[in-house]
Amino acid sequence: RINLAGSEAVFNKYHDIKDKIDVLISIGGDGTFLETINIVRDTGIPILGVNTGRLGFLASTYKENILEVLNDIKDGNYRLQTRSMLNLITEDGLFGEDNFALNELTVHKKDSSSMITIHTYIGDLYLNSYWADGLIIATPTGSTGYSLSCNGPVLSPDSKSLIITPIAPHNLNARPMVISDEKTIQLSTNSREKDFLISLDSRITTVPKNTEVFIEKAPFTIKTIVPNNQSFLQTLRTKLLWGEDTRNEINL
Repeated sequence: RINLAGSEAVFNKYHDIKDKIDVLISIGGDGTFLETINIVRDTGIPILGVNTGRLGFLASTYKENILEVLNDIKDGNYRLQTRSMLNLITEDGLFGEDNFALNELTVHKKDSSSMITIHTYIGDLYLNSYWADGLIIATPTGSTGYSLSCNGPVLSPDSKSLIITPIAPHNLNARPMVISDEKTIQLSTNSREKDFLISLDSRITTVPKNTEVFIEKAPFTIKTIVPNNQSFLQTLRTKLLWGEDTRNEINL
């Protein structure tokens, strides 16, 4: 809700908040944070993620600290972190104007019994045909999401890269790959079934096989608010239990 002219109003789209608010606060987990992206879009409004769940890389501020963090924001004691986005391009305009993702785009088989083949090109150059359950194209932000659970690498949010991560590949020598985010990725999928699934973060749709999709860096970015006493490396240590070895106990 936002306060307009002394009264509360409910907003659902970015048209409702553009040029009207300074900060958007997402209260929940990373899933809730991702849902705010559809509202913020290219408005440039920074987002503060407050974590009320169990594991959060985007919603990294604990609810117990929200008052302190809000006071810090009021006093200007915070940093803005810019995060790149993915843009999906298809002939039939899948997902309409919501054709972007902060974490990842995933191509996935629809039927649970048979794998799919995903022909992958980087620019005009052929990379590989992945025989797998699916393929993830992840941003640096998404490197700690689905891609991580499929053995993808962790990237810092300011990395200018994209990650190509196969999901349960049948060709066992297939490994995740990091490429420049200036490259365009082209995917074409074959399967025994007549269609497959494409997801953008939490949004998903069914697509006929042989559909060609193009993925590139979106023309806009998302700004997140990071309190001065927080950092991405600190979040990694906390969330992934890095350093849980008494030999690593150092004074930070």
